[in-house]
Amino acid sequence: MSKSEKNIFKEVEKALDEVRPFLKADGGGVELVDIVDNVVKVRLTGSCSDCNISMQTLKNGIETSIKNTIPLITKVIAIN
Repeated sequence: MSKSEKNIFKEVEKALDEVRPFLKADGGGVELVDIVDNVVKVRLTGSCSDCNISMQTLKNGIETSIKNTIPLITKVIAIN
């Protein structure tokens, strides 16, 4: 992994740290899995993994936070 890739991972983690308290308050969480071609792959955990509004949380909370921090990121997807 190059230095710039490590920096992007660190920046994404910082963005995730901003939304984690809100997820945790509802019994959920998020883990960074990978970044491929400017697409961030995350895993929703806890109550977020099977919540009926988790895709809204993913797009409106997690993706927005990441894209605001790192405009290079084009999309955030959840994987199992």
